[in-house]
Amino acid sequence: MQAQDSSPTPLPVPKPKKRLDMVVKLALGVLVMSFTLIWGGMYLSRPDRSIPPYSVGSQVGHIVAMHVPHDTTNQGIETLVKRLRKVGRLTHHFAKMKVQPTTPGDPGGWYRKMVVYVFDDYGWAEPEMLNKYLAGDAEVVRKYEQVMRGYYRLQDQEEEGGLGPMPKTDVASDATSILFKGLVTDPIPAELEYEDFSISPM
Repeated sequence: MQAQDSSPTPLPVPKPKKRLDMVVKLALGVLVMSFTLIWGGMYLSRPDRSIPPYSVGSQVGHIVAMHVPHDTTNQGIETLVKRLRKVGRLTHHFAKMKVQPTTPGDPGGWYRKMVVYVFDDYGWAEPEMLNKYLAGDAEVVRKYEQVMRGYYRLQDQEEEGGLGPMPKTDVASDATSILFKGLVTDPIPAELEYEDFSISPM
């Protein structure tokens, strides 16, 4: 009678894990980096919901015509005008708001002088209308000022902003509500304290 073999059955030796090929590692790295860049770009370019969406319809020299949605309230226009003031006070660099340099090459700065008109009808912000207005076309000038929703003016150290058409004299009409007027060197109001803000293009 044969004696049974009592020695333990040897366990299977695990195969060593295959290391990732260098090409696979590179591909995974590129994939992760791509998603990171896309997410970062979306985060940095996210619209600022504290102001209405806007676009620059046209610009002639230091004159800029902006457009906002038709249903934008007066409060929305006010926040946009005050944002222009904030940029003028804190950075004086309106490129963040899609405005091309208004005084390029000027030793006093690229945005030493600027006038912004705000409309809620894109047609009035188009280059054709702005050029007719600047040329003094009487009919266009009259209507242009009727439909203007807001304005911002910067001249050297002086600034002014309001709702309605921009006053042509020191006395504003009943259609205009002046929000602020003074020097950019005046003490910064509490509501203009620095915060990180982004543009909100349409």
